[in-house]
Amino acid sequence: MNFENGYAIGIDTGGTYTDTVVVKCADLSVVATAKSPTTHHDLSLGLAASLDEVLKKSKVDPAEVNLVAVSTTLATNAVVENKGARVGLFSIGSSKAVKLPVVTARYVKGGHKVTGDEVDPLDIESLVDGVMNMKGYVDSYAVCSAMSIKNPAHEIIAEKAISLTDPKPVFCSHRISTKAGHAERSATTVLNARLMPVMSEFLEGVSAVLNERSLGGYVVVIRGNATSMSMEKAIERAADTFASGPASTAYYGCIYSPAKDALIVDVGGTTTDVTLIRNSQPTIQENGSTIGDWETHVEAVEMFTVGIGGDSYSRVNRSGKLEIGPDRVVPLCMAGDIPLPEKWMGVGNDSRLIKIGSTASSVSDDAILSYLSKNGPSTYAQLMAGLDLGEISLGSKLEKLVREQLVDEVGFTPTDALHVLDKIKIGNRTMSVSAAKVLGAVFEMSSEEFAEKVLNDTRFKIENAMLEHIVRKEIGGNMAGIVAGRSASKLVSFDVSLNLPIVGIGAAADCLLSEVAEELHTEAVFPEFHEVGNALGAVRMALDNMNKESE
Repeated sequence: MNFENGYAIGIDTGGTYTDTVVVKCADLSVVATAKSPTTHHDLSLGLAASLDEVLKKSKVDPAEVNLVAVSTTLATNAVVENKGARVGLFSIGSSKAVKLPVVTARYVKGGHKVTGDEVDPLDIESLVDGVMNMKGYVDSYAVCSAMSIKNPAHEIIAEKAISLTDPKPVFCSHRISTKAGHAERSATTVLNARLMPVMSEFLEGVSAVLNERSLGGYVVVIRGNATSMSMEKAIERAADTFASGPASTAYYGCIYSPAKDALIVDVGGTTTDVTLIRNSQPTIQENGSTIGDWETHVEAVEMFTVGIGGDSYSRVNRSGKLEIGPDRVVPLCMAGDIPLPEKWMGVGNDSRLIKIGSTASSVSDDAILSYLSKNGPSTYAQLMAGLDLGEISLGSKLEKLVREQLVDEVGFTPTDALHVLDKIKIGNRTMSVSAAKVLGAVFEMSSEEFAEKVLNDTRFKIENAMLEHIVRKEIGGNMAGIVAGRSASKLVSFDVSLNLPIVGIGAAADCLLSEVAEELHTEAVFPEFHEVGNALGAVRMALDNMNKESE
């Protein structure tokens, strides 16, 4: 495949937006960019919308597109949200209990020594009994045998025996990891088994969208360690896509940073990701990453994620205190046809509005959807009273409906605060100002003063995330907490400076990071196309990898 001519497309499916970018291969110039809301109930819909927009803008003939690079936070989100296949684990030659996200685990005699010699014969009878017990309760199997990195014979035999008994996918640790550490190899194998159907469904959707537009040529998926792999390999090694988005962030930073060392900060709608580049290279956790609660052998860029972004839910709690994040809501300025916030906005459970989402049908048996259909958009408190539900019960039901985009949760956000202060113009400012007046009155502030308070608190959370990441890496974990909490005492205070620049990525990055950089006595740069930095980082990384391989 010739990657010196024609065009390449980068796609980044994030938690809030799906971004696309078209790049000319000859000179790596950006031809067009597009953003579209991520559709969580069917990710291919948001991808199709973003892709159609960028193709329309660029006027590029699909036949001239030689490469498509895809980065995604899907694996990361699936772990956080506890999604994925039901996995049964067989641990061979180790009876040490390891807490892992599995339905059940069975410990079987067998395994090998560090020399590759057999410890005990593989207990096939116990293995098959285990499969018969798990059959019908699991979607896939994970197999990890002691020292299979030296001799995988027992894993290979187990894989065959399992497949003959139950034709479900089987994942063996020697195919996923070559590093010592039974617990870490088990976790890595289990996560691949869990994530495979999630990644398979997503990439099947990607393939369908690309093929419908005659773009099904050479497609790669970005790994978390800032390399790329085929779509087939991404399904087989789904856990490798953990930190795929941050890897693209880091690569974009390497290209556009004004210095060889820099802190790359991606301000998204839901989270802010912080990663460090050294000598124009991403910093990689080569010994393995912590994914959720589990130590694994998955290589990924070192990053620190904080639940704060442009769409973070900003509310006044019942105690009269401002809270921001980690929950995400639809900003008031982007919510469409809703009542003016002055008519319903309040504190506590009256600070967010629930409305029927884009995927809900006109007729539904769900009690919440029926109530909203009859009464229109309602606050959380109104739903609790109208449906006679407790706060926790309603919350769990709404969480599922929100994930399926059957309902939308609407509230004040940092994006609304930026609208109040006229710093961005992408929605209905009237809605933002109306809410800021109500919430500001709680603190005896004007709408502008309240908006500034929200932004200051948001910046402070981002600033602390940046400092905690770099201090934890450069000095140690104990100092990180001290630096992050430097303003907690009225009796002690100290100043902190960053000796490297900040490279901002994301639509709201320049509005939020400029003052953070000033506070930390450094500069913040926002390169061209930073709004779609991950998509651009993904396609540039893929092109560079392909060109290196062809040399």
